[in-house]
Amino acid sequence: MVCKVKFFCFVFCLGILLQAGGAFGQEDTTRLEDLVVTATRSEMPLAEVGSSLTVITADDIERQQKRLVLDALREVPGLDVIRSGGPGATTLVAIRGANPEQTLVLIDGSRMNDPSTPGSSFDFANLTTDNIERIEILRGPQSTLYGSDAIGGVINIITRRGEGRPEGFLSMEGGSFATVREQAAIKGGLDKLDYSLGISRLDTGGISAAGRNYGNREDDGYHATSFSTRLGLKPSPIFDVDCTIRYLDTRFDMDNSGGAGQDDPNSIVGSEQLFVSSRARLSLFDDRWRQKLELAIINLDRDYRNDVDADHPSDMDRSTYHGEAVTLNWQHTLLLHPTTTVVLGVERRDEEAKSIYYSDSSWGPYSSIFPKQTARNTGVYVEDQLNLWDSWFTTVGARFDDHSGFGSKVTWRVTTSYLFKNTATRLRGSYGTGFKAPSLYQLYEPTYGNSALNPEKSSGWDAGIEQAFFEGRLDLGATWFANDFKDLIEFDSSAYTYRNISRAKSNGVELSATVRPADCLTLRAGYTWMETENKSTGMQLLRRPKNKFSFDANYRFTGKGNINLEILYVGKRDDYDYSSWPAERVELGGYLLMNMAASYDVTRWLQLFARVDNLLDRDYEEVKGYGNAGIGAYGGVKLSF
Repeated sequence: MVCKVKFFCFVFCLGILLQAGGAFGQEDTTRLEDLVVTATRSEMPLAEVGSSLTVITADDIERQQKRLVLDALREVPGLDVIRSGGPGATTLVAIRGANPEQTLVLIDGSRMNDPSTPGSSFDFANLTTDNIERIEILRGPQSTLYGSDAIGGVINIITRRGEGRPEGFLSMEGGSFATVREQAAIKGGLDKLDYSLGISRLDTGGISAAGRNYGNREDDGYHATSFSTRLGLKPSPIFDVDCTIRYLDTRFDMDNSGGAGQDDPNSIVGSEQLFVSSRARLSLFDDRWRQKLELAIINLDRDYRNDVDADHPSDMDRSTYHGEAVTLNWQHTLLLHPTTTVVLGVERRDEEAKSIYYSDSSWGPYSSIFPKQTARNTGVYVEDQLNLWDSWFTTVGARFDDHSGFGSKVTWRVTTSYLFKNTATRLRGSYGTGFKAPSLYQLYEPTYGNSALNPEKSSGWDAGIEQAFFEGRLDLGATWFANDFKDLIEFDSSAYTYRNISRAKSNGVELSATVRPADCLTLRAGYTWMETENKSTGMQLLRRPKNKFSFDANYRFTGKGNINLEILYVGKRDDYDYSSWPAERVELGGYLLMNMAASYDVTRWLQLFARVDNLLDRDYEEVKGYGNAGIGAYGGVKLSF
């Protein structure tokens, strides 16, 4: 049956693409200039940005039917998604060889990283694509504008803003692994008010996180409720305010670990995440002086419960983790001259974390308490944006941070981009420095913490060229990059504490191509080659592939239908096998994934959709010992109004 599904999907997709190929050369369509905000903290055309930046739009998410942000990120050049099992399992993202905790995650420009995790990382396991307008991925050190955690880069998730008459939809889908998902959304706006709201519920039987290839058979279910809204008010032409709220409530039936014998039928983790941010904007002197005051609050709770069972009659454990952070940012954008814009601001972040762990086994009871600890960071930043002849765009910026734990740090960054309008050629480049503050756990954990830790540091550069042909029907791009990381924080087993003991580097090439042979057909491809090295050991960094390739083909037909084919190849990586002690360094095999999604508008308000994930039914591992889902088929209906 599986083979028949594969063959049918392959033939169907091939036929669609061959049919579309004959349409090459149809008349061109007008392409609107993309505006982005993450690179400079102010709105700017993408063509003027000197940094390496990728944009994933709501249309991209819709046509590929991506339900989680982690899946939408997999094709991005220079970015690695690492998930320890199936739906709900811990998922981290690394950019250009940096550690996952060195990726800063934002929602509408406000920080989301969790201060209660050991490295203050962000777990993408539960973040849905509900109510998202676009995702901007900024690669390279970005501490000049964003402070700590932005060593590898920044992922900014921008929520949908409503406008015009009310419109919305209801949808339901189901499929493999006992999966059912319901979703609803509405958006709209009046003269002085705009709103958007999305809510979804996902229930799935899941797979064995410990991996069926190791003899594990107990599936780990996952259940998640997501709510997201953005409300805006504009009482006058020069003043507006908006508020974003995102709430997640999840439950995941996890296993003890990955590999043989690690199934656990009653190990459960529940989590609640609340994110609230508000922005007030004031424009003065004919929009020459724009002020923005932002307040963001995050509250994250995780509760782990593992009772005794038939397979583990004497083992139980309990743990709870709480993280909270408040960020206040006051930013000014000054248009000093048609060629010069200055962005400056001050940002303060207060964070706290605490945790409790207790276990009981044949070895006896054990408990660990991490009492509530707090940290404060205040940063002042400035950036000058130069526009010469509407062709040469340069930014120069610096930042000073003062942290209550380690003291002060200065970072800086310069970018440039030059557009040759006659040939549609763009050259760009950047160089910058970054830092990451030690986490609360690394600083203050009673047994392992080290209050004398210094921040992790990085420097990095990239240089790129982009070339358009045939009035934009063919776009090619190439970027060379290199990063150097030092004072990396690792656990020193000889001293039984965290220390700044590691250095690392990465360098590589990112290639991209987009072809639009017809208005109805878009082909995109990306390739990343990356070398990494742990300078302390001389070995390749763990879970970073040398080679990564992605391909995406999207075809629209009859004005009502859409079909999308996605191919992703991830090359070999090194990892550790913890099934024995001491852990053995092993090589994870490369893997090829193929996904297909299709939709058809039966009427203006009724759409049918379906997708097949892992079309080739490949077995693969992103983390040694942990399983991933085989082929899965899903279908549903969407009612719009």
